[in-house]
Amino acid sequence: MDTQELQKLKNAFDIVGNDPGLNRALETATMVAPTDITVLISGESGTGKEVLPQIIHKLSRRKNGRYLAVNCGAIPPGTINAELFGHEKGSFTGAIGERKGYFEEADGGTLFLDEIGELPKETQALLLRVLQSGEFMKVGSSKVEKTDVRIIAATNVNLLEAVHQGKFREDLYYRLCAVQIRMPALRDRREDIYLLFRKFTSDFSEKYNICKISLSHDAITLLRDYRWPGNIRQLKNVAETISALESKPVTPGAERIELNASAISGYLPDEQDSLLPAIGNVSQGQGNVSDDEKRAIVKAIFDLKQEVDRLRRIVEGSPRTVQAPEIEKQAADDAEWQDQQEQHEVLSIRKNSADLIEKALDKHNRNVKAAAAELGISERTIYRKLAEKKVK
Repeated sequence: MDTQELQKLKNAFDIVGNDPGLNRALETATMVAPTDITVLISGESGTGKEVLPQIIHKLSRRKNGRYLAVNCGAIPPGTINAELFGHEKGSFTGAIGERKGYFEEADGGTLFLDEIGELPKETQALLLRVLQSGEFMKVGSSKVEKTDVRIIAATNVNLLEAVHQGKFREDLYYRLCAVQIRMPALRDRREDIYLLFRKFTSDFSEKYNICKISLSHDAITLLRDYRWPGNIRQLKNVAETISALESKPVTPGAERIELNASAISGYLPDEQDSLLPAIGNVSQGQGNVSDDEKRAIVKAIFDLKQEVDRLRRIVEGSPRTVQAPEIEKQAADDAEWQDQQEQHEVLSIRKNSADLIEKALDKHNRNVKAAAAELGISERTIYRKLAEKKVK
């Protein structure tokens, strides 16, 4: 695959970066796409693994069939068999009618199973049967049914280690990883970090008609040296938060704002202790915060900042005939009001962060490790926030 073809592929799927590891992953995806071979995609949470199954599907002979993406970690263990394979009426409490599962819905197409390592052992055995023979049975049925589905799986955990720990079937592991593609972590793509930051801030500024953000050399170095535990997802949230809080509406002659390392350092969490950049760091799913809600949170913060800036301009433009004591009183009142607004903003952010943690914990059955991985924060941060809530 030459450079021009590779860039065309990146443009088609909105992929930014020139890292050799990223390029190898994309090239491998295009090579296996025409076949029906099973693919296992590995990589840390937030690295963008979900784009590879889309590429494989679009370049395959199944491109006119259905493409379904399923987050195995988001489905409760008690219902996952019914979700994947369907169920008969009355097969369990709440089964008021017959239902098709994802394997039946995706017949003739591609099924992407994300977080495959979260599957219960019973479901792993059923999945192995489908991979071997294309056969499955709905929950509550004894009828064997057939499906023609191409399986692509993804994981952010070490499946081989899970095999050694007895948490994942060895035969299923080797069946899944006929071809394995690894998406590199963002910290291994140093030269791509600023490219991605520029894209995210540019998209945000165009959407809200605010000045674009550019960085000084020391700020770029700071971004590149940061560990980025939440990978691309975390970088996007940080970029949008910086844009919302540091930029201002576009005016004639002012279309860009340059920030230095000091200005952006506060937006980079120290070992993930800050939850501010994690406000948008949640994928869509049942019981979770949607993209629309995420954008509403960021927009609310941005609108509040705009209102503060507007009132500041009004104060600064007040007539100079006002007596000095009155000016001092007005300035004091404005400062007090602004402090109150900033305190309100911080409290709002903290409340939203606490809500996100609770929703993530509920979604993962109070599993702190899984919730932390989804939010892009440390387990220690969640335990600390829970402790603070108990104290209150």
